[in-house]
Amino acid sequence: MNQRLRILRFASALFLAFSLQAIAQAPAGVTPLPTPEQVTHAKDAPLNPALPSVFLVGDSTCRNQADLGWGDHLAHYFDQSRINVANRAIAGRSTRTYMNEAWGKTLAEIKPGDFVLIQLGHNDGGAIDGAKPRGTLKGVGEESKEVTLADGSKEVVHTYGWYIRKYIADTRAKNATPILLTLTVRNIWTNGPDGRKHVERDMGYSEGLRQIAATEKVPLLDMSTLEANELEKIGPQTAALLFPVDHTHTSAQGAEMNAGLVVRSILLSHLPLSNFLNLPGQPHRDPAPGGKH
Repeated sequence: MNQRLRILRFASALFLAFSLQAIAQAPAGVTPLPTPEQVTHAKDAPLNPALPSVFLVGDSTCRNQADLGWGDHLAHYFDQSRINVANRAIAGRSTRTYMNEAWGKTLAEIKPGDFVLIQLGHNDGGAIDGAKPRGTLKGVGEESKEVTLADGSKEVVHTYGWYIRKYIADTRAKNATPILLTLTVRNIWTNGPDGRKHVERDMGYSEGLRQIAATEKVPLLDMSTLEANELEKIGPQTAALLFPVDHTHTSAQGAEMNAGLVVRSILLSHLPLSNFLNLPGQPHRDPAPGGKH
């Protein structure tokens, strides 16, 4: 096994063990945390224009209040003297609403040689119209539907896959590298045919992401599988400690674990982005000039 990966797995396992022990030993009767609001107040720090950047495009599982999203725990894994880590995820957004409300601003920051991690889908199952219109059409095809919004305006709603392909195309148009991620898993367990409990591994988007990754030749980090594997190692009772308020949003400890799993998936995929990781024994190799990766 690669030495860097061994070190990362050991460090992640050690951190998780201490975190779970600390949670388990919390005093009885402690008031649980409130459910995280679907609002992000964090301010974006200025980026060093002389460095490449890795942008995070996602929802509350990536960025939500006080370090409850994995994106807020990712930066320390990178050598920030060599790369910016720009968390641009926004809580409550779907592929559709992030594109309508925030993608233009994020895209304006992206330059040649940058990387864009795209993980959206938790909010795509909502209504496509009505009081909270953020849902998308199912599938990865070219189907669309015009809807009338509450204010009387019209909007053409596309499939989940259409929006993902648009993120990819827009990123590539900036000579940057798009990278897809399967979704964080939810703390939902069912009895399997083997008589053991198994955690939900897919909300229905993974296969579509695999299809898009294959046809568009885009790297896909299968975070769902890695996280599900880790949760099944510790079991539902211990895993519940990482989901203190609902089945979707983790504690800060769970967010740290997920950030480590993103890094592990980057290493497993042998992506050029791994050259910027700040891990013991990690050689520093600059990418080829001209934004080629």
